[in-house]
Amino acid sequence: MEIKIVSWNVNGIRACQRKGFEDWLNTERPDIVCLQETKASPDQLDESLVENNNYHSYYSSAEKKGYSGTAIFSLKALEGPKITIGLGIEKFDREGRTVIAEYRDFFLINGYFPNGQRDHGRVPYKLEYSREVAKKALELEKKKPVIVTGDINTAHNEIDLKNPKANKDSTGFLPIERAWIDEFQEQGFIDIFRKLHPGEEGQYTWWTYRANARARNIGWRLDYFFVTKGILTNVNKCYHLPEVMGSDHCPTVLTINIS
Repeated sequence: MEIKIVSWNVNGIRACQRKGFEDWLNTERPDIVCLQETKASPDQLDESLVENNNYHSYYSSAEKKGYSGTAIFSLKALEGPKITIGLGIEKFDREGRTVIAEYRDFFLINGYFPNGQRDHGRVPYKLEYSREVAKKALELEKKKPVIVTGDINTAHNEIDLKNPKANKDSTGFLPIERAWIDEFQEQGFIDIFRKLHPGEEGQYTWWTYRANARARNIGWRLDYFFVTKGILTNVNKCYHLPEVMGSDHCPTVLTINIS
């Protein structure tokens, strides 16, 4: 059985809803949808985004209104996952950055990795969060394979953004941020898009709203799927949907076979 998992930073689920999110969801019908930067708690949302006819939804919301937040939508036809909200670390969980779902064949960690901020003031927080996600994923991998997805907020290599030289001192492309992805991969987590599409240029998932950047494809690849070796042979495809609008990010898709 093939299942489709989609990860998407919606940059505000209410704003994305107004731009056609539900039409996309009901047409595309992924098995699992991981959302980041939802910027809302369930009590602020239309019932259709909380009790959808086709999906169970699980939200991790930030204490601060209109900020951060993650969610997983899981198709009701799938065996219901066991859900854990957060990492169990208050300074990250109060920002609603993590939802973990345990399915029969794998664990799925949906994370909204922090932005380091223009002055780099949150880079240490970002790296600490990243390492805690890795720690949790390694712990879970002892039980079954793990998929880590979300807005990682870092372009790993020069191929992963349009203007690497101009951004060498920008958060999201700092050597220390990129080195964490190296570290994560050394721990056994595979950037499955890049494994399937080595050397493929112009593959981005985020574009600034300024200067018509999306139409000109001046972007960054900030959204990833990482998989552990135990599920690698189950992977079919990983690709982006840049034609899907509604946010400054586009959806990223992973398809895998499960028993």
